[in-house]
Amino acid sequence: MPAPAPVLLPDPSPALVASARAAAARMAGLSFVNPALAVEAVGFAPCDGRWLGVLVTPWSMNLVAAPADPRAWPAVAPGAKLRLSFPAGEFEFVGARDATAGEHLACSLFSPVLEFADQATARAVAQHALVALLDPRTADEPGPIERRVAAPLSRRDLLRGRLSRGDDDARG
Repeated sequence: MPAPAPVLLPDPSPALVASARAAAARMAGLSFVNPALAVEAVGFAPCDGRWLGVLVTPWSMNLVAAPADPRAWPAVAPGAKLRLSFPAGEFEFVGARDATAGEHLACSLFSPVLEFADQATARAVAQHALVALLDPRTADEPGPIERRVAAPLSRRDLLRGRLSRGDDDARG
């Protein structure tokens, strides 16, 4: 007899948004908060036994993983780090637990998010980050590009299309 199909937990994005909106109300007016941005969950979908998406807030943009299949979810204490593998490579996540949002993992893409002029731009970057994460062609592979890079690239530089820290042309 085949094993029963897993019972998937519901999409966590509404709870993540509710939690972040409550925090946004408390943080309004702080210097690292971008008033042009709102809290938004982008692209949440099941992926390898977990929900995966990007949470945009006025102070950060995080890749978020949350339990979908409880049997496949690793127990990670708040603040503890865990590396998750994706087609684009391994990324470090930090454990989090919130009364509203529940247990989840976060990987910072941008913090703060002051360089985003509007919500549409932040949303587009979040969507592109998810596409890149799931594309094995974006994996860190030794090759000709690494010989041209003068310093290690940050996620921000990669998303802006910069090949080195000194590459501050019109693309960024």
